[in-house]
Amino acid sequence: MNLRLKRGFTLIELLMVIAIIGILSSITLVALTKGRSSSSFARTKLEFKSLATAIELYTEDHGGIMPADVNRGLPPGLEAYLSSGNWPNAPWPGSVYDWENWDDPDNPGKKIYQISVRFCPAGHPELCRFPDEPWAVGFDINSAVYYCIEGACRPHINKPVDHPGYCINC
Repeated sequence: MNLRLKRGFTLIELLMVIAIIGILSSITLVALTKGRSSSSFARTKLEFKSLATAIELYTEDHGGIMPADVNRGLPPGLEAYLSSGNWPNAPWPGSVYDWENWDDPDNPGKKIYQISVRFCPAGHPELCRFPDEPWAVGFDINSAVYYCIEGACRPHINKPVDHPGYCINC
């Protein structure tokens, strides 16, 4: 009896290996994406605290006066109180830190001081890039992740306090 030696793999075996590699790579990709999002959120929390400390030091050095409001950025002169970095870029792709010094629309004479992360470039709502997170569901051009320093903080001055947004320390 002559037995032929089997060399190589059958088509079924090759397809099974390719399918297993595909499944494992998709699981890995999902885990990496979730990890990247979690790290962005953790980095934002740390940077908010650094920014709040920088604002406090700036205010002490300027006779108790908070920096003026800026649109999609950080106040001039704040760099001296911050570690080197890519300021005002925030951790999420396309996001930027924004310093807000607002008159409270609900309480005349009161102020709102907060640091926000904005996900839309000014004047370009079509370029908004919101995080794919449960807390960002319902976000729009006026939404933000924000760190309240003082006052009735909110995602945007033209919106009510309960407009979609996420306050880190409220």
